[in-house]
Amino acid sequence: MYDIIGYCEAETVQEATELLRASPKLKIIAGGTDVLVKMHGGQLEEAELLSIRKIEALRDIRKLENGTIVIGPMATFTEVFNHPIMRANTPILTEAAISMGGPQIRNIATIGGNVCNGATSADSASSLFALNAHLKLQHWQGERVVPIREFYLGPGKVDLKPGEILTEILLYPEDYQGFGGQYIKFAMREAMDIATLGVAVLCKLKGETFADVRIGLGVAGPTPLRCLEAEEFAGGKMITKETIQEIGRRAVKAAKARTSWRASKEYREHLIEELTQRALKTAIVQAGGVELA
Repeated sequence: MYDIIGYCEAETVQEATELLRASPKLKIIAGGTDVLVKMHGGQLEEAELLSIRKIEALRDIRKLENGTIVIGPMATFTEVFNHPIMRANTPILTEAAISMGGPQIRNIATIGGNVCNGATSADSASSLFALNAHLKLQHWQGERVVPIREFYLGPGKVDLKPGEILTEILLYPEDYQGFGGQYIKFAMREAMDIATLGVAVLCKLKGETFADVRIGLGVAGPTPLRCLEAEEFAGGKMITKETIQEIGRRAVKAAKARTSWRASKEYREHLIEELTQRALKTAIVQAGGVELA
């Protein structure tokens, strides 16, 4: 059932990077909800696995003195959802976490695995894009930090170089403080289904105008994406029904939706326009604004 020809465990990040240095073919396994499915489906044969489950430092969630939130990639979706730091500062990400699968999956699936899998349907991706998340990647020779928007290269492809491990997901204070937000997952079934579309919207207000708007989309293209034209249009605009409608229309322009067995291109574009508006209306209220009809 599972074609495993080798298995080893690491207890520290340094040990893991040294093992990867010695055996470049090793495939990292965390929660296993993605890797094991691929193995079962024959997409990963003669696997040599490196488990990082014992590296406790990768499970930590903390807030630094400068306000930066550090999420360990081994944190499960249940831990992300329940953590007081996340609930108090980035509810848009906890909403995404609770929408992921059922309780059994959320108890073992990790946010780092969700990111590194590279799927445009990843439940965390839209919110992390809207939050301008950065990723710290560790190699035996050193480390680098990359914006999440540069990490996704294509369907199932990410900028994780041989020998690298994702060690931290970073959310900087200027990307979450003062924002209200909303995440909406649209799926054909209400529970335990892959998203047909994921929409994450953040906004910051200045009086009766938009100071900043962020729109992250999942399953709207081959990778998660940001609706930059719509965001730029929103800056400084009055908060009106007409402005919100135009933001929704411009969000569609950023998408690279396609027809698949889950939904047609046209239906996805309709969802992008409608759900962006719906999420933005909720985000306005969360940011301290007035509810619009």
